[in-house]
Amino acid sequence: MKKVIATFQVEYLQILDEQGKIDDSLFNELGLKDDNIKHMYKLMILSKKFDDAALALQREGRLGTYASARGQEASQIGSILALRKEDFVFPAFREIPAYIARGMPMHMLLQYWGGDERGENVPKDINMFTVSIPVGSQPPQAVGYAWAAKLRKKNIATLVYFGDGATSEGDFHEAMNFAGVFKVPCIFFCQNNQYAISLSREKQTASKTIAQKAIAYGFLGIQVDGNDIFAVYKATKDALNKALKGEGPTLIEAYTYRLQDHTTADDASRYREQEEVEEWKKKDPIDRLRKFMKGKGIWSEEYEKGLLQEVEKKVKEAVDKYVSMPEANYEDIFKYTFAEMPWNLKEQLEEFKGILEGKSPQKTEEKEAEKKSKKILKMLKSNK
Repeated sequence: MKKVIATFQVEYLQILDEQGKIDDSLFNELGLKDDNIKHMYKLMILSKKFDDAALALQREGRLGTYASARGQEASQIGSILALRKEDFVFPAFREIPAYIARGMPMHMLLQYWGGDERGENVPKDINMFTVSIPVGSQPPQAVGYAWAAKLRKKNIATLVYFGDGATSEGDFHEAMNFAGVFKVPCIFFCQNNQYAISLSREKQTASKTIAQKAIAYGFLGIQVDGNDIFAVYKATKDALNKALKGEGPTLIEAYTYRLQDHTTADDASRYREQEEVEEWKKKDPIDRLRKFMKGKGIWSEEYEKGLLQEVEKKVKEAVDKYVSMPEANYEDIFKYTFAEMPWNLKEQLEEFKGILEGKSPQKTEEKEAEKKSKKILKMLKSNK
């Protein structure tokens, strides 16, 4: 006997298209005012200008390897703005716009990418975890935090960002399974930017969508136009409401594109054609929102000029603050990891201090050996 046990479908959501036209019924559900839309636009422009400044600093040798988020501003800002302040966010390493939208001081972001870990001393009221460089390691952390909050009856949710490449990692699947079984209030947010470094999305998985991976773990998966800030906002808001009602997790696949190289250490021209990039530029999330605002009568050349002046001033202030920051205290290398330094790190710190003062263990041993040699020679001479 054969029978159908279950059937599934994956929904796709778009509210704002490439021409700046909207689906009125879906847009009206959002309840966004003109000021809300302007705030979204401002954060996207601010993120873009920060990105430009960071890339310039990297090329000047004043930042280390940097991961641009150009093209993914709507995915990050739309999702962040759908959350409440008390909800906790777990980023990967490309979430600069998310950090900015959450209120992270921009000079600290530059500090981190400049190789100074003090930049990741995230202010507590930001409610955002530190950068996760290992691919896919953050979903279990987000699930664990959300489950702990549920056990303690705290009415919060977590959101975890990751790329399409992370969905091939075991950590992703373990986190999804756990979240589904225990109905954890966690939003899995995949920024499918079409490439996991040089590996295309088609070679990453045989699944038609990434969103459908949620089906195997017993919860909803939805694909949204990741360059449509309104669709991202709605999908995240719906997922948050569901999580807070105790109905478990959601997987959101934001279908977007990375316009820049994977990082400044990458050369994307080696694995993708420029024609493809140009096609995606036509879907640019910032241009799209600008077209909508212009049609709505809340954008003008004068408004744009004033906004650019304001944003560029903020970015310049962040850059100036970053480049004028004092160097880190070497003791922080030893004091950074633990609330209280363990004995072995205390010993290493003292040893390091000695090295800086010219009292290295090697030199001390050499001096002691020299003393012993002289003593032995003296004894031999006296015996004669």
